[in-house]
Amino acid sequence: MSSEPNKIYSTAIRSHKGISPSLGQRVMIDPSAVIIGDVVLGDDCSVWPCAVIRGDMHSIRIGDRCSIQDGSVLHITHASDFNPGGWPLTLGDDVTVGHSVNLHGCTLGSRILVGVGSTIMDGAIVEDEVIIGAGSLVPPGKRLESGHLYVGSPVKKARPLKEKERNFFPYTAGNYVKLKDEYLAEAEDQNS
Repeated sequence: MSSEPNKIYSTAIRSHKGISPSLGQRVMIDPSAVIIGDVVLGDDCSVWPCAVIRGDMHSIRIGDRCSIQDGSVLHITHASDFNPGGWPLTLGDDVTVGHSVNLHGCTLGSRILVGVGSTIMDGAIVEDEVIIGAGSLVPPGKRLESGHLYVGSPVKKARPLKEKERNFFPYTAGNYVKLKDEYLAEAEDQNS
């Protein structure tokens, strides 16, 4: 491996109004993903094919070991007369964002699994250690309490998480760190 802290094989990282995305250590961004503007990605994050992270009118902050999977869209809510402060987008650590998820101006804590095809809207808050089932809709301003499974459109609290599910959070985050490391190693081998 190279001694470079990041090996990013993407040309789709763009500035907006003079603000460029900031990347932590060992970040992997697929060449087909797009990251724009006021975006900060923590260490060991992975952004998979066709994901879009657009911090053009507010900030996006993503913690360590987060996986943004294929086709997901992460955006913000701009400040206006209707919403004076706007809504940034914030993710804690060890968040797995499933395929085709939409996150819009919301706040997610740490150790969260967002199921495939889910949508989390403006001003929603998801506390630590939550699983959101596939295809769920978290409406604007909704708060999801820590330690539960939520499902449906709109989401409803289904039940408390089982110990096995709580143990899944560090497993899935670690699994995606391992997978992105494999992709980075393969890209380096192809470029040498």
